Amino acid sequence: MVPVLRLLIPFVLFPLGSALVFRLAPPRWRIPLFAWVNVFGMLGLCVITPLSGLYFWQLKAILEVALPVFAVYLLTVIFHYLLTRAFAVRSGWVPWLAFLFPIGVMLVVKYVPALSVPFQSQLRFVGKQHVAEFFIGISYMAFRLSHLVLEIRNGIVPPPTLSEYLSFALFIPTLSIGPINPYSVFRESLYKPNRATTPLGHSLLRIVVGATKYLFLASLAEQLSYSGLLFDTHPHPWIDLPVAALAFYFYLYLNFSGYCDMAIGTAGLLGIRVIENFDRPFQARNPQDFWNRWHISLSLYLRDMIFSPLSKALIRRFGPASTPHTVAVAAFAVFLAMGLWHGIAWNFLIHGILQGCGVVACHYYTIFLKKRLGKQGYIAYQKDWRFRWAATGGTFVFAAASLFFFANSLSREAEIFHLLR
Repeated sequence: MVPVLRLLIPFVLFPLGSALVFRLAPPRWRIPLFAWVNVFGMLGLCVITPLSGLYFWQLKAILEVALPVFAVYLLTVIFHYLLTRAFAVRSGWVPWLAFLFPIGVMLVVKYVPALSVPFQSQLRFVGKQHVAEFFIGISYMAFRLSHLVLEIRNGIVPPPTLSEYLSFALFIPTLSIGPINPYSVFRESLYKPNRATTPLGHSLLRIVVGATKYLFLASLAEQLSYSGLLFDTHPHPWIDLPVAALAFYFYLYLNFSGYCDMAIGTAGLLGIRVIENFDRPFQARNPQDFWNRWHISLSLYLRDMIFSPLSKALIRRFGPASTPHTVAVAAFAVFLAMGLWHGIAWNFLIHGILQGCGVVACHYYTIFLKKRLGKQGYIAYQKDWRFRWAATGGTFVFAAASLFFFANSLSREAEIFHLLR
């Protein structure tokens, strides 16, 4: 019941309130009122999302944490707006102050335990460990806002008004887990909605499909994943480990892509376009192709924020002849950062290293094949269905196996191997 309750605000109340604003409000008041719909939606999410059950006797303790967090969260976002207005259009290093501010806030919220000290009794009462659980979507917020600064700095979009900024920063469907929609895409569809890209029927279908994946199919897959299959204190045959690995892969895809489907569909009902986050990742033929299909908005963000500037800087430093190796170093740095972004823990670091090694190995293997086979031979290799099926199968197994480290802490991994016989 609680997961359904958490969907009430972003996918029922928010689109209804927004539709009333867009339909009934005078033109000059539409964006300011739309911003307020998002602000109140964020308040609701800060209260409802931390609920672990329908224990309304916990509501007082939750409010004692959620309301101060909401106030700090909103004031922080507004302060970043002031930084953006003041610094984003200036030359030199000054725009980086606005760029780095939301990322710094994210790191403080996620990794400074002292923030939870004033709320320790309330957090224990509601079964939470860190106040960061009340900062809904803080990582995705940081990425959206930092990317906005670069879009303004590069002249892609004009500086937003406060109403435009709040509507974008707090856009409720994508607030919790993305996709990380660029402001340029959001702004264009906000003022010039195009039903060719957001057809009503297709948007409604996306919501239905997404809800089916998120609420039903993901729950079925989770029952056979690590937590659902292996952690029952009983010994298990070794075959249960690959079953759990595959089930977790399917669960993660169904859960994450299902929510994104609902977010994209809900935005589409309002005429707002949100970029895709998944593109048939099970068909990827190598790790590089996988990350062009999986969590696409994060891949694009890290490409723009880390890979491109780092690879260009290394090429300038070591010369064009170093390009194959500098590209590999920059790619590995991206996945190292991605692993640590999920959490400061060894299992996330190992997962990032594995993904980085997979992409770097693919990079060098592609260079080898092109030299060995030549242009026409490489094209023929790419088209050969036998190699494609083998590569796709290998990539699928690699993705599922590497997620073992993403899904489990080192202590849980040791417990799993202890249970296997």
